[in-house]
Amino acid sequence: MPDDSTSTTSTTASTTAPTTASRELSPEPPTRPLQAFEVVLSWVDDRVLGGELTVGDHLPPERELARLLEVSRAAVREAVRTLQAQGVVRSVVGAGAAAGTVITAVPTRALTRLLRLHVALANFPLPDVIEVRIALERLSARLAARHATKDDLATMRGLLDTMADPDIDRLRFNDCDTDFHVAVAAAAGNRLATDLTVAIRESMRLPILDRFRHVHDWDDVVDGLRKDHEAIHAAIAAGKADDAEQLVEAHIRSAWQTINPATSS
Repeated sequence: MPDDSTSTTSTTASTTAPTTASRELSPEPPTRPLQAFEVVLSWVDDRVLGGELTVGDHLPPERELARLLEVSRAAVREAVRTLQAQGVVRSVVGAGAAAGTVITAVPTRALTRLLRLHVALANFPLPDVIEVRIALERLSARLAARHATKDDLATMRGLLDTMADPDIDRLRFNDCDTDFHVAVAAAAGNRLATDLTVAIRESMRLPILDRFRHVHDWDDVVDGLRKDHEAIHAAIAAGKADDAEQLVEAHIRSAWQTINPATSS
C-alpha cells in the first residue's frame, strides 16, 4: 500500500561509529529520509535536469505517478502544489491532450522570490553577501552601459530625482535606492544576471534600512549616496562600461563601510 503524504521512504542506516578518516571524508551529517511528496519532487527534478521533461511536457497522471513511485495520490497532489507555487508547473483543467499538469518556464518573479527568501533565510555572513553583490552588480553595470535603453535611463533618472528630495525619509530613500540598483540590473539585458542581482539586493533591503535608521549624520551619508548614484547613472548613460562597473563597486563598498563601520570591507 502507498504511504500517506507525510510518510518517508525507507533507508538503511549504519550503526557503526565513524572513524576519524571517514569523518574527514564525509563531514556532513546524514541526510534525513525523503518525505513521500519529496520523492515526487526529486523524480521531477531529475527528469527536468536530465532533459527528459521540458517546457510544455506533461507529468504522468496522478494515479500513474503514485503507482510508479509507490507513494499515495495525496503525496503526488502535495508535490504538484509545491511545483505550482514555484512556478514549475501549471494545471490545465479539461479533457483532451492539453489537460493535465504541464511543465512551464519559471516566471522571473517566482525565481527572484525564491532566491530572495533563500538568501534572506540562510544566514549567510553579510560580508559574503556584499562580495557576491559586488560581483553581480559590476556585471550588471557593465552590461547596462552597453544595452540600456532610453526608457531604462528614464527609470533610473526618475528614482534619482525622488532620492534628491531633501525631505525624503529613510524608508522611502531605501526603497528608491533598492529600485535604482534593480533598474540598473534590469537594463543589463541578461535575465539571469538581473534575477540574481535583484534577489541579492532585495534580500539586503531590511539590513540596510536597519543601519540607515541608526545613522546619526544622515544628511552627510545621503548626500554621498546621491553623488554615487548620479555618477553611476552618468557612466551608464555615456556607455562607459569600465567606469560604470568600477563606480558601482566603489559605491557598494563605501556605502556599506559608512553605514556599518564595524565591518571591514
